Amino acid sequence: MNIVIADCFDTWEHRVDLIYKVLKEEGHQVTCLLSDYRHIDKTRRTEKKRDTIFFTAEPYKKNISPARVHSHGQLSKDIFTWVEDHKSVIDILWVLAPPNSFIYDAARVKQKWPKMHLIIDIIDLWPETMPVGRLKYLPFFYVWRLLRDHNLRVANVVVTECNLFKEVLGRKSDGIKVETLYLARENRGYEPNLCLPNDKLALCYLGSINNIIDIAAIGQIIRECRKQNPVIFHIIGDGEKKKELLKVAEDSGAKVIDHGKIYNQEEKKGIFDSCHYGLNIMKPSVCVGLTMKSIDYFEFGLPIINNIKGDTWEAIEKYDCGVNLGKKKLHLSVEENSNQRLNSRHFFEKYLTLEIAKDKIHTILKDIR
Repeated sequence: MNIVIADCFDTWEHRVDLIYKVLKEEGHQVTCLLSDYRHIDKTRRTEKKRDTIFFTAEPYKKNISPARVHSHGQLSKDIFTWVEDHKSVIDILWVLAPPNSFIYDAARVKQKWPKMHLIIDIIDLWPETMPVGRLKYLPFFYVWRLLRDHNLRVANVVVTECNLFKEVLGRKSDGIKVETLYLARENRGYEPNLCLPNDKLALCYLGSINNIIDIAAIGQIIRECRKQNPVIFHIIGDGEKKKELLKVAEDSGAKVIDHGKIYNQEEKKGIFDSCHYGLNIMKPSVCVGLTMKSIDYFEFGLPIINNIKGDTWEAIEKYDCGVNLGKKKLHLSVEENSNQRLNSRHFFEKYLTLEIAKDKIHTILKDIR
């Protein structure tokens, strides 16, 4: 089959790469339609990529701004104009969303050409996951949400990144075939080489340090942990809130080790092997079921201190692979850490490997045949 994948953000390109790899191995012809604008770095990308067409996106500097809304709208128009021009030779259109304009424009093409199968892949929920407080209830955000909700029914299959998104969509997805496809990694195996400090508690934060991270809660975690042991706080990542996180961590009494950005998995493993827990802490308003950082933690058997509901919360409760922050005061047991490490790795092997993802993608394709 001739399959086209459309995606707006380079931050989700690992998912595009996963889908592309599985489909190509099955012998399908696959074309990827991507943006040439790097969302986090706010720079233009110039590299070439196999079976990929890059579309020019208007630049924007602020993540919440009219310029960003305009950029996504223009990119969507350009990408789906291309799709409409080629619709007669496309068997399946697999669209990652947000932006919600991608769903609207993909549905418009599908309605004009019903023979083309449409898969909508929900990677995030806008405006539900956006840190804008009660502004979410303004008319603009209501209409923005409807761009998604009113057009999902046009899809042959809706794919969600986590089960939580399926629950949030609720009755809006009644009568629609919905499948959860977790992000996945090749199972390279994991041999721990632990070097945990005996007299200290080592914590790690991995990922973007932005306005959806609950930095105040991280400071409180450090203060609670210091009542038991001195705290070492490893940071892997960068973002607009990094200076604030560094200050809060230091003011809370942690010895901070800033590793900067690290993409090499072996380097991450070395740091994780020296930590007792990884932090998965977001603001209460954020609606995310399974974060990228938690997948890294699971892959390398690092137990998680978590406050987000949904898939990660349920995994920790069911598999005892970390600690969910609730009404009780935080109490970490270094003695329990060994079992939790094994359980964390077990969850990765059971749900987050490439082989599991392949089976799920095959199921999704069968659903539309």
